[in-house]
Amino acid sequence: MKNVFVVGTVGLPGCYGGFESLVENLVDYRSDLYKYTVFCSSKAYDTKIEQYNGANLIYLPFKANGIQSVIYDIASLLLCWRYRPDVILILGVSGCIFLPVFKLFSNAKIVTNIDGLEWKRDKWGWLAKKFLKFSESLAVKFSNVVITDNKAIGDYVDLEYGKDNVVIPYGGDHAISNTNKHKESDYCLALCRIEPENNVEMILKAFQGSKRKIKFVGNWSANEFGKRLKSTFSCENNIELIDPIYNLDELFTLRSSCQLYIHGHSAGGTNPSLVEMMHFEKPIVAFDCIFNRYSTENKAQYFDSSHSLKLMLGDEDKKKLMDNAVSMKKIAEKRYVWSEITKQYESTYN
Repeated sequence: MKNVFVVGTVGLPGCYGGFESLVENLVDYRSDLYKYTVFCSSKAYDTKIEQYNGANLIYLPFKANGIQSVIYDIASLLLCWRYRPDVILILGVSGCIFLPVFKLFSNAKIVTNIDGLEWKRDKWGWLAKKFLKFSESLAVKFSNVVITDNKAIGDYVDLEYGKDNVVIPYGGDHAISNTNKHKESDYCLALCRIEPENNVEMILKAFQGSKRKIKFVGNWSANEFGKRLKSTFSCENNIELIDPIYNLDELFTLRSSCQLYIHGHSAGGTNPSLVEMMHFEKPIVAFDCIFNRYSTENKAQYFDSSHSLKLMLGDEDKKKLMDNAVSMKKIAEKRYVWSEITKQYESTYN
């Protein structure tokens, strides 16, 4: 049995985002050949358990996100020297600046998912972007296997670094609960972190003065950008701004009842919230970028402005919407299923 240590997530049980869902499902669907140990941020857990679904948990007194993520990841790697795992799965590049030193004293196989070109995100300042780009270059150079979650990112790694990589997306079938599907209601749905690169304002402007309703779930109070949008748009009768929801049953109700899903992400790769939604057989309207077109195989509908989105909201071509929805479900069942994705990850450990 090989010991696989996971570096770079908040921890288990999953309580934050895409990487946490990834690890939770890798643990759930693992074969008997692998044993997981996951580093966890003690800041995120009031109750600290030693094991979760058979995975060992090790807590560190740092935040897993923001500037502390660098310290958190490096501290995790330092502990890997002590435990000597067979494989280290690194999620994100924050701590990869330490990899050149780490590799001098470790024979562990390093498998790194470099995430969605973090250094390009608008939320980072100039210095942070430079640091993340440098960390990315070290991650690619010093990892035995580089995982990308979208072919567009894989092509970037090949072009930028001349490095082979393995494209493995995220699964989305965990979002389908055993709860009976709810009757379809008359609203559109959007769900994301409230950041400029997710085109939140563009989406909300498209609904101003529209007859269509939207329920928009996000962390509206996390930053000044979100607070401004909440102040500006919460007075619109057809716009409902909802605070973050992490409970899968609550999300299931919202997703299964909506008429249309709107996906505004413009950065990253294969976005977890998108592939989760594709399993619900709902029409998807996504921001027009290479990542979203790859994830949906060019079979969704795409907008690039508030005006183009508003036009789509007024399009009542039921056949087009049904074809969109059916295509999303077929793609999801072919590409975004955790049992198969776990096998793909495990193939990189050998």
